[in-house]
Amino acid sequence: MRQINNPYKLLVVDVDGTLLDKNGTISAVDRETLARAGDLGIQVSLSTGRAIKACSSVLRQLSLDGYHVFFDGALVSNPGQDEEVYVRPISEVVVRQAIDFAHSNDISLELYSDTYYFVERETWSTDAHRQFFGIQPTIVNFARLWNQERIIKGGLVASSPQEADRARSFCLHFENSLKFSWARTPAYPGVDFINILTPGVSKGKALEALTSHLGITLAEVIAIGDGVNDIWLWVMPLMRSRRWLTTSPLTLGIMA
Repeated sequence: MRQINNPYKLLVVDVDGTLLDKNGTISAVDRETLARAGDLGIQVSLSTGRAIKACSSVLRQLSLDGYHVFFDGALVSNPGQDEEVYVRPISEVVVRQAIDFAHSNDISLELYSDTYYFVERETWSTDAHRQFFGIQPTIVNFARLWNQERIIKGGLVASSPQEADRARSFCLHFENSLKFSWARTPAYPGVDFINILTPGVSKGKALEALTSHLGITLAEVIAIGDGVNDIWLWVMPLMRSRRWLTTSPLTLGIMA
């Protein structure tokens, strides 16, 4: 068998729109490609806006262990070992302010800890989270939540023009104290999923934290994504090492 002098140590892969299609499935070609990366000694890590539990099926299907980037870069962890490498939660004060604003403006706010998906009532979004993301909501009174749980990410879902208007008003109100990214998944065309994070969070910074923990350089990383948020969140650290691909489905001929 031909020996390959492989300069790469880590392959970072976006999930929705890159690894998963509109039906939430992973193609046979992509499975084989990721398996081959593992055979070449390359660690495969997910980098996604999803919560940990929303990635459980993907991790299981691909038999991936090790470290992954969740919540758009707010958390880097090894779920199998319950080990956190990097985390940037939202401050309690800002969480409380966000809850108050949501209550006053009839906005369905969603909040995430590392293990729970919190909502105050059933909505279209909670059903979508069950069916597509595979996670169950925990229904609680947010007025008692802000100082009881470490909130890593918030979320808004806009499936109508009215909801989109309310989401924009929320983003405008907190433009100086929170960071927002609007994303879509092929499974729900026309629906905006708005990720709410503490300022400074990005997939790029999370990747830098991960490579530091693994003791590798950015020059030894390949990153693959499909969305504008992936480009802007990853491109700066990866441009410094000139290892950036935007493609879907996965194509890793560079390692052939």
